[in-house]
Amino acid sequence: MTFEQYEQEVKRHLTQGRFYHSQCVAAEAEKLARRYGADPEKARLCGILHDVMKDTPPQEQLKILEKSGIILTVAQRRNRKLWHALSGAAYLRDELGIADQEILGAVECHTSGKGGMSLLDKVLFVADYISADRDYPGVEELRVTAYRSLEEAMVEGIRFTVDELMGQELPVAAESIEAYNDAIITLQEQKGA
Repeated sequence: MTFEQYEQEVKRHLTQGRFYHSQCVAAEAEKLARRYGADPEKARLCGILHDVMKDTPPQEQLKILEKSGIILTVAQRRNRKLWHALSGAAYLRDELGIADQEILGAVECHTSGKGGMSLLDKVLFVADYISADRDYPGVEELRVTAYRSLEEAMVEGIRFTVDELMGQELPVAAESIEAYNDAIITLQEQKGA
């Protein structure tokens, strides 16, 4: 399928606002990929695909997960915000026939992050935080940070998300802590610490 065909497929699943967000993430991911040396076309495709299941009812997302053999951890089961990334990657693989593990992996971890993230994973993860449609307090500073260091932006983004989850008394995914730790270690190594 072409990018435009994938875009139309995604549009069928999303509200107008969520589709616009996906278009913004696609544009931002392409820019970040160019900045850091990732594949810009793959990054753009990940951006348009990343939220394909976001507006799908939770019970349907669970059916997709079960059908694909994904077993949620206790923390994942109790935090529905994580489901769309996992069910989205499964949908892309099982229903749209996407076999590229790099794309599937980036979509799968775009919400929680994970330990050992690839460059494409990081690009999509950060693009989702700083896309043009985002307007939360601190986003302008995060945009500047993202073009200085993906890892610095990841640390700030994860900190923001963890604070939000704790405020709502929701579990924090272990994968988010692993992503945070990896980013911190990378930054320390870059500084010679």
